[in-house]
Amino acid sequence: MEILLVVAILGMVAGLGGGYCIGTYQRLLVEKTARQLLLMATYARIMAIEQQRPYELQLDPGNRGFLLMTVQENPQTGQMERMIVRDFYCRPVEFPGEVKFEQVLLTSMLGETSEGLDLEQKVIFLPNGSAESAVLQIGDGRNRYSVAVVAATGKATLYAGTMTDIDTVSIDLDLQ
Repeated sequence: MEILLVVAILGMVAGLGGGYCIGTYQRLLVEKTARQLLLMATYARIMAIEQQRPYELQLDPGNRGFLLMTVQENPQTGQMERMIVRDFYCRPVEFPGEVKFEQVLLTSMLGETSEGLDLEQKVIFLPNGSAESAVLQIGDGRNRYSVAVVAATGKATLYAGTMTDIDTVSIDLDLQ
């Protein structure tokens, strides 16, 4: 009887611990994907400045991931072509499990704002270090992280939580 009681207690403790571990694992998947987005945005800014050509952080309209593109000369044809960036530091990212873009807020260079995931959403990083303003929220329904890209500097920042927690007001430095 005592052995059965010990086995039952161990089973309950293992069940509680397993549930906690699954929730932690799902949170870590969301955080890892958000950090990959942050690193790709930072890499896009650095490469745009270094290579003196625009880089585009493309969001998959099917909400399955994101990738980095640029315009580059094809050595065989001599023509300028859009190419996916695949190197030691950057590869296309596919969302794991239930992770997806929950909210997207992009402001283009012309001042047009778009929300949601439309066809060919992208954040463009320019050779002068600036970028299109963007706030991208990644989550799985319970866990959420947001990445904000500042237009004037092209700098990306990672925030834990929803995009409503982020101040997206742009400041006109000429007025101050």
